[in-house]
Amino acid sequence: MQKVYYTRMKIASSAVISVALFIVLLALPSRPAARAQQQSASKPITTASLDSHEGLTIAAEPWLSAERYKQAFPKKSPYAAGILAIKVTLRNDSAESIKVGIGRIRLNLTFEDNGRQELPALTSEQLADAVLHPRVKSPSRPRIPLPLPSSSGGRDKKWEEYQTIAEDNGLHASVIAPHSTSEGLLYFDLQNQFELLNNARLYIPDLLALEKNQALMFFDIDLSRPGAH
Repeated sequence: MQKVYYTRMKIASSAVISVALFIVLLALPSRPAARAQQQSASKPITTASLDSHEGLTIAAEPWLSAERYKQAFPKKSPYAAGILAIKVTLRNDSAESIKVGIGRIRLNLTFEDNGRQELPALTSEQLADAVLHPRVKSPSRPRIPLPLPSSSGGRDKKWEEYQTIAEDNGLHASVIAPHSTSEGLLYFDLQNQFELLNNARLYIPDLLALEKNQALMFFDIDLSRPGAH
């Protein structure tokens, strides 16, 4: 009789432990394999300036020191040529794919005389031209508005290598999948006038939720106030 009682108690204890363990497992957040590859989407973004709405967060980090460029551009830095790189991170926390019109992104500048300029980003080809074949800059007063890029020719093997590096580091994922993050650099030729960022905004107007075919509200990120968003 004592043996039967002991056996029943052992079974009962095992059952209690199993139920308790099951309850604990239910309380834990589920992590299916599909989401394991998208962990980065749930991590907080630490950067200079950001904005968020409609499930999309966009962060912009201007690279304002030569040190920031060394890993991406170990030989010739865009910064030394007067070009600013802005690291842009797009995190889609929604359940829909979002299309981003990268070609329509502008760096909006406001000058001291209240003049304005919408500066387009350089392509990887234009960046290679500007860094490897820079135009002669006047030592006198800065040029306002900034001149738009033009081809300088001389596209040899070094040019091709540099263009590839610029493209690899650039922002070029035009569709951001649900619960995923994409990042890369945008290049703007400020002609060494980096102080223009004191009154600059990154304007991203072309955003579309693909499944609903619905346009999202634009982003207008203030770059003059780091961490203010």
